Amino acid sequence: MTTYYSKDHEWITVEGGTATVGITSYAQQQLGDVVYVETPEAGKSLSQGDEAAVVESVKAASEVYAPIDGEVTEGNAALGDEPAKVNEDPEGAAWFWKMTVADEGQLAGLMDEAAYKAYVDAL
Repeated sequence: MTTYYSKDHEWITVEGGTATVGITSYAQQQLGDVVYVETPEAGKSLSQGDEAAVVESVKAASEVYAPIDGEVTEGNAALGDEPAKVNEDPEGAAWFWKMTVADEGQLAGLMDEAAYKAYVDAL
């Protein structure tokens, strides 16, 4: 399983033909305490860069974008009931959605962990 990162602070892990997407710890720290999450519904077709989810905190609201093309297979319904999970485990249990991988070539345009860390450090 490999994890990739976007400049919009989404992470994506790919295992087989399925990807899991969420926001990074950096994004969660910038948002502060998350109070609301809206995830996409299964069956929704996403293109890279599409707004896919919404996360609201006590500080701000932010969109979460699709890092690659694919179709949503599952939204993390637990976040609707417990959005604070994003504060506790943004890069684990608080994933936002799972999707099929339509074009593996798009992963090459994302960053690996070291590149993402360097990107964040430069902000």
